Amino acid sequence: MLKLTGVSKTYSGGVQALQDIYLDVPKGMFGLLGPNGAGKSTLMRTIATLQQPDQGAITFDGINILQDKTALRRTLGYLPQEFGAYPRTAAFTMLKYLAALKGIHSSQQQQVVENLLVKTNLWDARNKSVDNFSGGMKQRYGIAQALLGNPALLIVDEPTAGLDPAERRRFQNILAEVGEETVVILSTHIVDDVRELCSQVAIMGRGRILKVGEPLQLMRELNGRLWTQVVSRDEVAAMRARYTVLSTRLKAGAMEIRVLSDTPPEHMQPATPELEDVYFSTLISHNLKDNLE
Repeated sequence: MLKLTGVSKTYSGGVQALQDIYLDVPKGMFGLLGPNGAGKSTLMRTIATLQQPDQGAITFDGINILQDKTALRRTLGYLPQEFGAYPRTAAFTMLKYLAALKGIHSSQQQQVVENLLVKTNLWDARNKSVDNFSGGMKQRYGIAQALLGNPALLIVDEPTAGLDPAERRRFQNILAEVGEETVVILSTHIVDDVRELCSQVAIMGRGRILKVGEPLQLMRELNGRLWTQVVSRDEVAAMRARYTVLSTRLKAGAMEIRVLSDTPPEHMQPATPELEDVYFSTLISHNLKDNLE
């Protein structure tokens, strides 16, 4: 169990990146959803011991993360949004070097690295330089290095951004497998990743945790309050002025709108709630949806 208690962080200039964060993260896949600028990456860096909060406490399986960073790092796997590698260095060589830094004995390094290269579908590219990898290959290399040492806590920050559908699906399968025995935090603004992978989700905005729960339960809370209608593009502005419009989707040259209302709006049909609806309605209730547009 990862536990955050009253965690806050203010940068120079008075920007409050984290505001009194309370969060319990159990074993399994945990999604952290929020728009750009919500504070997700700041929170991930803080949990990963890369920066110190101004106040609060963080513990993981008995480890006081803020007081014993080394103990946490021994059991941590971390894939940040951006990462680098030594130039002109093969993936196999780089992973063996990182395995040594993780304390994996030389007698085991070969087998561990080979297994990870196969798992992440990089075996055929094992002798190629990482800095020449495509975006998808770099992400797979990133998850391979994050999995070194069988971490008990795995943090992945915006892992599928920029991946094509096949790469994204492969990445999701790897995370789902790892999440069966590990605490995995998936930080993203891509709702589909969380819906397909995570048993728990927290929605974040402007440095605060706005909502936490099981995706299915959060969606059920919108039953009977979600409505839809297909309108012309010219009608969208008027609909926004009249109703709480959560989202619009282009459909056969027209716009399908999804509206939040406790009573049935005129001419609209009931809609089945999706996690995206939960996400948008949460941001709207905290006046944060402008961050998305």
